Amino acid sequence: MASHRRPKQPSRTRVSVLTATAAAAVALTSQAAQADPKPSKTEVKAKVDKLYEEAEVATENYNGAKEKQDKLEEEVSDLQDKVARGQEDLNELRNGLGSMATAQYRSGGIDPSVQLLLSSDPDSYLERASTLDQLSGKQADALGEIAEKQRTLQQQRAEAKTKLEDLAETREALGDKKKEIQGKLSKARDLLNTLTAEERAELAAKEERANRDNGRVDLGGDVPESQRAGAALAAAQAKIGAPYVWGATGPSSFDCSGLTSWAYAQAGVSLDRTSQAQANNGTRIGQSALKPGDLVFFYGDLHHVGLYAGNGQILHAPKPGANVRYESINNMPFQFGVRV
Repeated sequence: MASHRRPKQPSRTRVSVLTATAAAAVALTSQAAQADPKPSKTEVKAKVDKLYEEAEVATENYNGAKEKQDKLEEEVSDLQDKVARGQEDLNELRNGLGSMATAQYRSGGIDPSVQLLLSSDPDSYLERASTLDQLSGKQADALGEIAEKQRTLQQQRAEAKTKLEDLAETREALGDKKKEIQGKLSKARDLLNTLTAEERAELAAKEERANRDNGRVDLGGDVPESQRAGAALAAAQAKIGAPYVWGATGPSSFDCSGLTSWAYAQAGVSLDRTSQAQANNGTRIGQSALKPGDLVFFYGDLHHVGLYAGNGQILHAPKPGANVRYESINNMPFQFGVRV
C-alpha cells in the first residue's frame, strides 16, 4: 500500500531567507527603475556650459601662473648674468691685487696681501686684511673693493637661488592648472558624447548661428571715449570669427583676457595678462557709463572680460568651441566696466 506522507514544510529560517531574497530583488528592480534617466539635451548643455565656465576660471589662474613664470625666468636670467659679470670683475680685481703683491715681493718686500693668493680660505682672509696696518693705501682700497664685490655676489647668488626655487614651484603649479583645464574640457566632451548625433548636431548648429549672427548686430551710435579705446575695439572687431583657445593671446586665437590684452596692445596700451588684474588697469565705471572700447567684467571672481561694443553688446572670446563674437551684456552676470 502506497504511503501518503505530507510534504515536508520549509523551515521558518528558509522562509525568512527566501523572503529577504525576494525583497532584495524587488528593491534592486525598483532602484533600477528609479535610477537617474539619461540627461536631456538641455541638461547636458547646462552641465557643459558650467564645465566651460570652470575651465575658464582655471584658465585665468593658468594665465596668472604663466605670467609669473615668464617674469621669474627673466629675473633669474638677469641675476645669473649679473653674477657672471660680477665674478669676472672679482677675478680681475684679484689678479690686479696679486700683480701688486708679486711686484713688491720681487722688490724684496713681504706684504700680507700675498697671503690672499696663498691662503686656502681667501674670503676669511679678506675679513681680517682690512685691519692690517702694513697694507698700502692702494692695496687697502683694492681689498675693500674685492670684499664689497664678494658681498654683492653672495647676495645675488642667494636671490637667484630663492627665485629659482619659486620658479620651480610656479612651474609645478602651472602644470597642475593645465591638467585641471584639460580635465574640465575632457568631462565636457564626454557629456556631449552622451547625446545622440542629432542632438549634437542641433547644439553645433545653434553655436554656428550665434557665430554667424554677428554681422547683423546693431551697435547703436555710441562713440568711444578715447582714441585708444576706439583703436582697441577696432582691432578686436577685425578678429571676429577667431576661435577661443585657452591660454591664447593671438593673433589667430584667443581666450577672454588674451583678446582684450591683444586688442589694447594694438592701440599701444599694455594691459595685465589676466582678467582679474585687468580690472585694475583703469577707472571702474557702472553699466550706464559704458562707452565702446571699455573693458567689461563678469562673475563675482572676475574670471571673464570682454570689450563693450555699444547698444548693450559686448565683443569677447566666449568659451571653448565658440569664436570671437558679439553677445548681449545680459548673457552673463555683469560686475563693472573699466575705462583704460
